[in-house]
Amino acid sequence: MFIAREKELKLLDQVLTKPTGSVMIYGKRKVGKTTLITHALKNSSDKMVYYECIKSTMEDNIQNFVTVLVREKVLPVALTFKSFSDVFSYLNSLDTTLNIVIDEYPYLKMYSKPETVDSIFQTIIDNYIGNIRLFISGSHVGMMKDMLEERNALYGRFSLTIQLTELNYRETAAFYQAKPSYDKIAFYSIFGGSPYVNGFIDPDKSLRENIVAMILSESHPVYQYAEHLLISDVTNSIGAERIFYAISNGKKKYGEIEAKLGMKNNGLLSKQLASLLHMELISKTYPINRPDDNKKITYEINDNLLRFYYAFVYKNKSTLHVLGAESFYDEYIKDPLITFIAHRFEEVCRTYFSLLAQAGKLKGVTNIGSYYYDDSVTKTNGEFDVALQRRNSYDIYEVKYHSDVMSKKEMEAEADKIKNLKGLVVGQIGFISAMGCEDYENDYMCISGTDLYAHS
Repeated sequence: MFIAREKELKLLDQVLTKPTGSVMIYGKRKVGKTTLITHALKNSSDKMVYYECIKSTMEDNIQNFVTVLVREKVLPVALTFKSFSDVFSYLNSLDTTLNIVIDEYPYLKMYSKPETVDSIFQTIIDNYIGNIRLFISGSHVGMMKDMLEERNALYGRFSLTIQLTELNYRETAAFYQAKPSYDKIAFYSIFGGSPYVNGFIDPDKSLRENIVAMILSESHPVYQYAEHLLISDVTNSIGAERIFYAISNGKKKYGEIEAKLGMKNNGLLSKQLASLLHMELISKTYPINRPDDNKKITYEINDNLLRFYYAFVYKNKSTLHVLGAESFYDEYIKDPLITFIAHRFEEVCRTYFSLLAQAGKLKGVTNIGSYYYDDSVTKTNGEFDVALQRRNSYDIYEVKYHSDVMSKKEMEAEADKIKNLKGLVVGQIGFISAMGCEDYENDYMCISGTDLYAHS
């Protein structure tokens, strides 16, 4: 099931109009890179050669690549080559145009000097792809991003670079299109936007049934994906797992993470966080009205599925094994699940406004995020879930994942809190409620779950 990616397909189609080109596509594991490439190359009449690198020596990879070339009838027999440059030099002499995909490129660097590997492919791109469209792909986001740095031999060598991210909440809904919007929000909040993960969802079954079958079954590919993603991609996987556990389903400050892990202030946590940030497994966030306040910086996990796994499963794996999936769900997940979804719903709502802005339907907004307040009168502080920053004011929206409509009483109470806050210049007050709002005359804007999924 191929969903969305219209922008990326258009860019790849432009590459296919030319006889030569070099493309880099990167993104985390199981985000759909290979599927995108193979889907795009279906539009080409030229032969595609797909090679996935292995975690072995350069010599082994060259030999395996040659085997693929023979299988695809590009080479008549398994010729002997000393380097990838020699292989591409030979291919460049053929009277045919080829689409060659080198997938999981970072594996080539594991048993060779990384800078040497990049230099070899710099030579290939500069000299040996006159009749070749070369697609280099990789899941190790940090290593792939390094190839875009000016110090790297491959800097400036790609005619097209695509960073493939997860599908957004609206695109992902295609996997469970018949579900009501309340359920769509829940499915996305738990399973995220990975096409691979969502491909396992049974849309005819309930949220509970899908969680039990996919995330609480140790033999299921989705469980295995969540359990092993960090181990396969992060050098210090134990440290990363502990950080993920410490952050779980929240936004945690540096000191909170440090305290929960019992780490001394020796700079080690800072290095580990920097690595995870570079790989885009976590993100560093701050309220849009306090961009320079280091005390307000928080860290959160980007992947919804990993959030769920580390919030509920990671520390309780032995208990899951003892109780079984059904009983484990009832004892450990059922009650706190709504709170978990509510946290992710806030990000869905910020994405909603971001999509409007990208479509040119949200004029005058300079930033989108959360808004931190510290009220000296009521001696309270906290964050408003969604804030749209304008030049001289903020539009403030409170987000509620209720199973019923938001009541007039609750809206008035939330609105009064916003209006009475000193120092905040408010443009629009609004509410985003999964089941909508009680109908009564007011100046507030109400956005329902149905509105979030409407394509206008």
